[in-house]
Amino acid sequence: MIRIDILTLFPSMFDGFLNESIINRAIKRNLVQINVINFRDYTLDPHGKVDDTPYGGGAGMVLTPQPIFDAVEDLKTENTKVILLTPDGKTYNQEMAYSYSHEEHIILICGHYEGFDERIRTLADSEISIGDYVLTGGEIPSMVITDSITRLIDGVIEKESHEYDSFNNNLLDYPTYTKPRDFRGMKVPDVLTSGNHKEIEKYRLEQQIKRTKERRPDLLKEVIKNAS
Repeated sequence: MIRIDILTLFPSMFDGFLNESIINRAIKRNLVQINVINFRDYTLDPHGKVDDTPYGGGAGMVLTPQPIFDAVEDLKTENTKVILLTPDGKTYNQEMAYSYSHEEHIILICGHYEGFDERIRTLADSEISIGDYVLTGGEIPSMVITDSITRLIDGVIEKESHEYDSFNNNLLDYPTYTKPRDFRGMKVPDVLTSGNHKEIEKYRLEQQIKRTKERRPDLLKEVIKNAS
């Protein structure tokens, strides 16, 4: 069972995330263990401070290294991967999600305020961003990563459900339909109601390639590159 420890100053932000839908079912079935830890509990400051003003001046407050170092050192094992969530990290993708879903233990460090002391970077095996924009903290990125990892763990959802996900094999997902067969003149493609599974599979692959070419041609270049 994979264990994910999330270090944050705002544990209550995770209440809904952990108590609903697939994540909650995975926890109850002991397929994943997710711990939300307030690293303020590790501060040695008598007033509970975890931040201070930056050397050299500047706006905002900076997270101090001591509480986060102590938290990571307390939780870490020899098989732990420590991930620092930061806007200047490597952009997260599905390939990384697959890789992390096979780890035994992951620690996610959520930054906040103006930033964190540069020395905190030395704790991390990886620095990850979920996109080219800045959020108020690492809590939402940690949820994104935790969700994407958890759904790939064996037994959480049917394997077939994520085999054709967007970005799997660098292709976007194919279009899906349900009842009614005809809705306001928009009809389900005949091939999907034909019962011919070989033709359905062919159609879906064609649609994946078509959609990827139209919307994310950069991904298609990777497919061609990997095939050559």
